Amino acid sequence: MHSILPFLIAMVLIVVLLGMLANRLKVAYPILLVLAGLIISLVPGLPPIKVNPDLIFFILLPPLLFEASWSVSFKEMKKWWRMISSFAFLVVLFTAFSVAIVTNYFIPGFTLALGFLLGGIVSPPDAVSIGAITKFVKIPRSTSAVLEGESLLNDASSLIIFRFALITVGTGQFIWHQAALSFVWMVIGGVGTGLALAWLFVQGHRRLPTDAPSDIALTLIEPYILYWVAEQLHSSGVLAVVSGGLFMAHRRLFFLSSTSRIRGYSVWESFTFLLNGVVFLIIGLDLPEIVDGLRSKGIPLRTAIGYSLLVTAVLIVARIISSYVALIATLIFRPNVAPRPISRLGRFTMPLLLGWTGMRGVVSLAAALSIPVSLSDGTAFPYRNLILFITFVVILLTLVVQGLTLPYLLNRAQVLRGLQGEPPEAAKQKLVRDLRLHTYAFLKERYDNELHDHAGMRQLLQHWEDKMKAADEDWMNHKTKIIFLEMLECQRQYIAELNNDPNVDEDLVREQLFLIDLEEERIRMALK
Repeated sequence: MHSILPFLIAMVLIVVLLGMLANRLKVAYPILLVLAGLIISLVPGLPPIKVNPDLIFFILLPPLLFEASWSVSFKEMKKWWRMISSFAFLVVLFTAFSVAIVTNYFIPGFTLALGFLLGGIVSPPDAVSIGAITKFVKIPRSTSAVLEGESLLNDASSLIIFRFALITVGTGQFIWHQAALSFVWMVIGGVGTGLALAWLFVQGHRRLPTDAPSDIALTLIEPYILYWVAEQLHSSGVLAVVSGGLFMAHRRLFFLSSTSRIRGYSVWESFTFLLNGVVFLIIGLDLPEIVDGLRSKGIPLRTAIGYSLLVTAVLIVARIISSYVALIATLIFRPNVAPRPISRLGRFTMPLLLGWTGMRGVVSLAAALSIPVSLSDGTAFPYRNLILFITFVVILLTLVVQGLTLPYLLNRAQVLRGLQGEPPEAAKQKLVRDLRLHTYAFLKERYDNELHDHAGMRQLLQHWEDKMKAADEDWMNHKTKIIFLEMLECQRQYIAELNNDPNVDEDLVREQLFLIDLEEERIRMALK
């Protein structure tokens, strides 16, 4: 333990430093971490890195998915659910099928089952990479919603394909009706398990005498419970975490206090940043060992690189084709929801940009590493080292090539200017103005007499949006603080109801709710 502790500390330190450098350079931090891991792995005398797939599947993946489900806009997911579903399931299946056909044709001895296995591994784009890369550019809300929603669901569909292909490779047969029933159970069982457990978690937060530290601690273990229970029932642990996370995120106002929400946000942001950073650093560190395994099987490195470039090209082309098919289907069947850019050329440029967002990452790494070394009869798993190498190169290429060029393409694309809709600042000002009017009406209706009798109360009515002056008892006495808290709860309920309006941006709603939570925390600290 003492020998590995300095290495773990060094990894965390590298993740933090490279994260700061990435922000300074306005580059997605996964790119720098993968390249840094690759450079570090070339240092002579460094011990080989062996990654246990359970470390990624069970330790790293559940909290990453859980946090992503709390961050996504549920309203936008409902609005674009058709396109999200098609990208999360149909596009993943089409991508896996394309990889299977191409590899079966070009790689000698590579069966269709192995092709589907590789396709299931490399088909899902990585949510973390996309989010980190689009952080420095403005993209349309509809595009962001599709990418976020897709990234939550495509992991489950790709892992289902991977499992079925793994069974087929091991047994040599594929029974369609059994696979169909297993697929249905994995989806229904995973979603059902996630919703049932999430309901229990919400009730626990509501009824137990929790405080902020205990609330945060519970949210840290809940994704692991969701994943583990679903996997024990032979359903999809990924879907259980995603569905449970969405259920709880949509109800966070009703079972978490303002203190728990504020502190939990900071804890989860730091926690997931470190988890993601370690994973992407491991990707670079582990590549030399994969190359050694490839050479031990007599596969020339140049040949393996050629196969990797071919698979990467198939992934990019398949996603671009799928994006155009999705746009055409939307224009035919749902023209009223189709995005309306400033020109016809712009409309047909959009799918090209959407297709260029397919960076791979955490799930692909975990799935590739989970391939067994040998089959049940003791024979070596066919082409395992080649599949691992192709997966690592695909992750590296999509992160570096697409990741570095995507911000430039998004900034240069004139098509995006017509997709932004109402300027965010104008929408924010309207929301704040409506909130002030609602607050003024609440105070006049509930405390009109007290407002006239006390100078501090009159000032509260006129300047409630200013920062508190807790030290000035004439301005903020105990009675005023109680009314202030009641007023903030009124604001919170108004904003929550306003969120039901499909025309109100959920990001603005969350921003205002966060500011209300902060204001409440200031008041409560003054009451102590």
